This record gives sequence, C-alpha cells and structure tokens, in this order.
Amino acid sequence: MNTLKTTHTSTKTHSNNVSRRNFIKGAAMSSAMAGVGFNPTQLFASVPGTIEDQPAITASKTLSGTEFYLDINTSIVNFTGTPQIATTVNNMLPSPTLIWREGDEVTLHVTNHLDEMTSIHWHGIILPFEMDGVPGLTYDGIKPGETFTYKFKLQQHGTYWYHSHSGFQEQNGMYGAIVVLPKEKDPYDYQHDHVIQLSDWTDEDPDDVVKNLKRMPDYYNYSQRTLGDFFSEVKAKGFMAAFNERKMWNEMSMMDRDLSDVSGATYTYLMNGANPATHWRGVFKPGEKVRLRFVNSSAMTFFDVNIPGLKMTVIASDGNLVQPVEIDQFRIGVAETYDVLVEPKDDQAYAIFAQAIDRSGYAIGSLTTNAENLAETPEMDPLPILGHSDMAMDMSGMDHSMHGGMNHSMSGMDHSQHQGMKHDMAGIDHSQNQGMKHDMAGMDHSQHQGMKHDKAGMDHSQHQGMKHDMAGMDHSQHQGMQHDMAGMDHSSHKMAQKDANQEVADWPVEQAKIQWGPHTNMQAEDAQYRLSDPGVGLRNNGRKVLTYADLRNLYPTRHDAKPDREIVLNLTGNMERYLWSIDGVPYSKADPIHLKYGERVRITFINNTMMNHPMHLHGLWSDLETGDLNYLPKKHTIVVQPGARISYRVTVDAKGVWAFHCHMLYHMAGMFRKVIVA
Repeated sequence: MNTLKTTHTSTKTHSNNVSRRNFIKGAAMSSAMAGVGFNPTQLFASVPGTIEDQPAITASKTLSGTEFYLDINTSIVNFTGTPQIATTVNNMLPSPTLIWREGDEVTLHVTNHLDEMTSIHWHGIILPFEMDGVPGLTYDGIKPGETFTYKFKLQQHGTYWYHSHSGFQEQNGMYGAIVVLPKEKDPYDYQHDHVIQLSDWTDEDPDDVVKNLKRMPDYYNYSQRTLGDFFSEVKAKGFMAAFNERKMWNEMSMMDRDLSDVSGATYTYLMNGANPATHWRGVFKPGEKVRLRFVNSSAMTFFDVNIPGLKMTVIASDGNLVQPVEIDQFRIGVAETYDVLVEPKDDQAYAIFAQAIDRSGYAIGSLTTNAENLAETPEMDPLPILGHSDMAMDMSGMDHSMHGGMNHSMSGMDHSQHQGMKHDMAGIDHSQNQGMKHDMAGMDHSQHQGMKHDKAGMDHSQHQGMKHDMAGMDHSQHQGMQHDMAGMDHSSHKMAQKDANQEVADWPVEQAKIQWGPHTNMQAEDAQYRLSDPGVGLRNNGRKVLTYADLRNLYPTRHDAKPDREIVLNLTGNMERYLWSIDGVPYSKADPIHLKYGERVRITFINNTMMNHPMHLHGLWSDLETGDLNYLPKKHTIVVQPGARISYRVTVDAKGVWAFHCHMLYHMAGMFRKVIVA
C-alpha cells in the first residue's frame, strides 16, 4: 500500500499559541517529507490553468480534465507527533483538488480499497440524484473492492467540495475541494488563485468521540466557568444578579460557554493539510490581486477568518457570485465556501488566520512573496460568551428585580451606546404576533448615532395587547445587531418584504407539532431573524464582519416566483443526552418531506438549541432571504444561529430522493430528513 506520511506536528494543549518547541519540532520533521513522497513545496506550486487567461490554481494537489480515477484507501498521517491511519483519496489529505469546467461532462471512476462501504458526495454540485452519493438514499454505496462510476454534466461554476457520506470517514480525512471554471470569464480580475481548505483532525477514533459526548456532553469543553469567574461576576454585578444569572443557565441545563461540541482538546486544526506548526504558504506578487477560495471541510468546527493588515472583498458564497462586499473578517460554517479577493501591496508575509469559534485553537497559513518568509501568529480573540439573545429567551414575566435593575420596557430607554445598531427584521412572519404593543413612549433617541429604526410601511393596528417593556435595559452588548422592520405589514399578519412589487406573503404555512420530551430539553421562546448579527464572539470587535444581510446575488432575482407554500422546521435536541432531531423527531422515526416538482417552497428554520446548525439541502438551491427580494443569494448550506430563525426559498426543479441535514457530522444521524421530489 502506498502511504502518505505527512509528518506534521502541533501542540495538544488548550493554550492559544503553538509552543516554540513544537513549532521547531514541526519544521524539523517537515524536512523529511520529500523522502516519503510529499514535498511541502507542492503546497504552493503553480499548476497549469485549463482555460485561456485563467490564473493557475494553487492547492496541495490538483487533477483536471473530464475523466478521473479516484482510489479510496487508508494512509499513514502524522499531525500530532503520533502516526495515525486516515481515510484518503489517492493517498492525499486533503484529497486532490478537482478542476472542472462548466458545460463539460465529467466521469469519475471511484474504487473502494477499504474493508468497509464507502461513498463520495459532490457537495453543492447540481446533478441527477443517482449521482449524488448518499448511501441508502440515492444508491447502495461502494462495496469493498468495487468501482462505481459517477457521470454528470456541469451546470454551474464556482468553489465546491466533495467528501464521504459514509460513517465518520469525512472526519477521518476523506474530503477534497472542487473548482469549476466558468465557460466565460467571470467579472473579477485577479492574478493568483489559491484554495484554502480548512478542517479539523483528531487522533481519536470518531466513534470514541461520539461515545465521550454521549457520556458527558461537555467532555471536550475546557473553558467552563470556575468559582473565580463567579466571584468576578459578583464583584461586577452584585451577588444576587450573578447568582440568578447562573441559576437561570443551570435550570436550562445550558452553559454560556458551550460553543463547540468538540474542541482543540482533541482537534488539530488544518489549513490545506498543514497544522499550525507546519504552516501553509501561498505566494503572491505585491500589487497583484489574489483570489482565495475558502472551503470549510471540517466535521464540527466553525472558523472565524481574518488576514491582519488586509481587507477582503467577498465575491462568492457557496460557489455563487455575489455583489462585492469589503470586510475584515468572516465566520464560515461547516460545509460553507467563500471566495474573497485581496490585494497585498507590500513585500511581506500576511497571516491567514482561522480561529475556531470557541478559541480553542486555530489554523494558519501565510500569504507571502517568499515561501521561506512566514507571518507571525496573531493573538487569539477573547473567548466568546453566549447571552440571552443567543438562546432567544422570552424575558416577559421574569422577575428582573434580581437582575441588577434590568427591565425590558422601551419607555425611557437610553440608546446612547447603540452606535451603528440597525433594527433589521425584514422577512419576519408576524402572523403570531396578535396583541403586540410597542411601548416606546419617552424614548430618548438623541444619542442614536447611526441607529436606524426603519418601520416604513408598518401597520400595527392588529397588535393589541403585546407589550415590549424594556425600560432601563442595558443594551451595551447589542451593538451591531440589526432589527430591520422596513416593509413589514402587520395588519395581515404576514411577511411583507420591500421589492418592486411590494410582495405580501399569502401562502399557506405548514408546521408539524413538535414532539417535546426528555430528548428535547431546549426551547427558543422568542426566536428572531438575526441576519445582520455576525454571531457570538464577533460583535463589536472593531472589525467589519460579514453577515448574511451583506450577501446580495450578483444577478437580479426580482422575477422569481413567489412561494406556493411554507414549511416550518424546528431544530431540536438535548445536549445532556447528546440527542439531535427536527421537530423533536429523529431521522430514524421521521416521515419524508414531500415536495412537488415545479413548485416554489419557502423553508423556515427555528433553532431551539444553543448550537449553530449548518443546514444542507442536496440537489436544490436555497435562495436565502436577506431582506431584499431583488437579489436573493443562492446557497447550498445555510447556518441557523442559536435561538434564531431563518428563511429561504427553493425552486423544486430536480426529481428524485435527496438528503436534507445538519452538516455537523455528529448531529447528522438525528437532524436529518429524506426529501422526495415527484
């Protein structure tokens, strides 16, 4: 058996920095790679382009053309100082980057050399369902010793990826990037093109990881509160306020530092297969534009990405072109992709820094003019702390006397701290909001620098009796959260979004009764659309952070059909038992979702858990509602934040059987549905 021995190393501590000893150890070990068939220079070597004027695409290994031979095998890897067995394609980790061209028909012969069933799913690629690669749904899988041939015509271009859809093989290394080149030159010019594939690696058997989570859901959480933290809160807030806040979280069986199920306690974070000590490198020339294609191929990790000293211009999301957005940082959920342009002016090395959402580690690489010149590692951001809004807690009826005088009446509210806050709630369905009273009398808006309460077109005539009492509330933590109410028509209790036709929703809404019980101990009482909220740990950090509200399709969508109906799905679970479900029903007990070929459906998710869930619908595009129906961005994976809701529209244009699931690998078994289109 051929082996790929990537003799990388990293620390396995819970500190934010790789130690000097381990960095030197990693550098020394990497010098031996050339002797075992893997040369570090391959990480930044140029690869010939496949169409005229296309910059060379840089990746660990690329294969281009229309016919491919992919061998699934086991290989020896070493990211921690201890050799381990990985599941690989063509003995590569990551698997080879596949370069395709829009309009071509590709043929892929996949041979299984393992002693177990395997598969490959082409994530985000539009194809016949028989080619989608989901065992048990679209085909039987690939048995040991057998070859399965995938064949389909490419109907799109952009940045995508592929991975196993069998067991935990994806966690064990079986994933690779896909770049589909456009038939015609896209509208953005650049001179360098780098794939940046992020992932998480564990030396543990993934089955053992799940067992640990089942036995103790916070098994990998090394950032839990201590007695010292409580004393600090008492000093800052007073004893009763601190005590009641801890009591509230305890009664809900939740922790405000529960950000990732699996952390750097077991994970080593990789960039293009290089750990922090080995350090991936991508080359550029000063003054030239560089395209970076970010792919989050991790099993369980969200990354917050920035390049200190460089602005990034987002030009594509999940393979689809968007109107350019200049940012400093973005959060990339599991299975998402983002393409950005950067234009480094100086002859230096810039750090491409991808912090895990729980700040338990990072992946890093250098964008550099010289492969020998590496960027310094930036400091990690502070540990994020979840707040009430992250769990959509309904504060009505709560005794606020113990909460340091916090009272939720908007009368007399002082917004002097709310610089830049925009109340953006476009797209919200207020059909349930009967009896609502917006008591804002006496509000002092004199200090509302940049704050926008856009309520144009709102009719509150039907909202009798519902009162948002927020007097004296401290909103100092809410900077950057946008609640945009523009275009909402509450008189009909339906969603109204501003577009050329002032569309008003009038479609039927289907919502299953949630099966509450011991398997569902979390509930979002007041889930809201938070499209302009960058998420916990990214609010008010001094950077321009990408949000879903920033994404606008490069091409108009104003003539897209209105939905025929809406399906509301609740994401549910029990962290204590580590059980995940939709509407309180795990996949093993769930009925399929039936869609009619040719219809247009609105999908609304309500996240009743304290975890982010990246929801992936196979075979069909998800047109994300971001507040502007004229330019709905197309995505294949959509993150539903904790305690939030989100909606998107699906044109049902592909018959067959499709998977619909959370892309957190250890959530997928329960948070999964079969979709039948007929």
